[in-house]
Amino acid sequence: MTRFAVMRHAPTEWNDSRRLQGRSDPPLSAAGRTLAAQWRLPDAVAGFHWLASPLRRAIETAEVLAIRPTVEPMLIEMAWGRWEGRTLADLRAADPPGMAAAEAAGLDLQPPDGESPRAVQHRLRPLLVRLAAEGRPTGAVTHKGVLRALLALATGWDMRDKAPVTLRPATIHLFELDAAGSPHLVQANIGLDR
Repeated sequence: MTRFAVMRHAPTEWNDSRRLQGRSDPPLSAAGRTLAAQWRLPDAVAGFHWLASPLRRAIETAEVLAIRPTVEPMLIEMAWGRWEGRTLADLRAADPPGMAAAEAAGLDLQPPDGESPRAVQHRLRPLLVRLAAEGRPTGAVTHKGVLRALLALATGWDMRDKAPVTLRPATIHLFELDAAGSPHLVQANIGLDR
């Protein structure tokens, strides 16, 4: 089994206003940089090789943590298409039945011109297979959509109802990859606080 630790980037102004970021590339907010500067990687990930999404908010988080990651395109956030920059509350208010149907699709939720969580899983699989074959403990700084897709892959969650585990901010989630690259959740929400 290969250890794979995954964390979400520190907050941006878009996070604070609850806007869907997707492939948009806002930087960390001043508050997000301050928060990340207070984080410390837990002993559970000592000596790990690190990867990061190519988006600025993930790379900046890694830099603040003094991680020198390899940029990994497969870790980029889920594309929210025409919904990027909007809030779920606004989308729900604009089209209540349409959003209810979209959200009921779970893994197959498909924003217009965007990517479904199932597509994110398909994008992640080759990376997971490669990491399992390498056998090197690896960490990743990525995004909420990627984390949720990975959790669904590890637990069989179909995203139609409440997640089996709440993925809290300012934490790392530890998975193990079997020889085929299938993820298994070992421990969620390992704190980054001092």
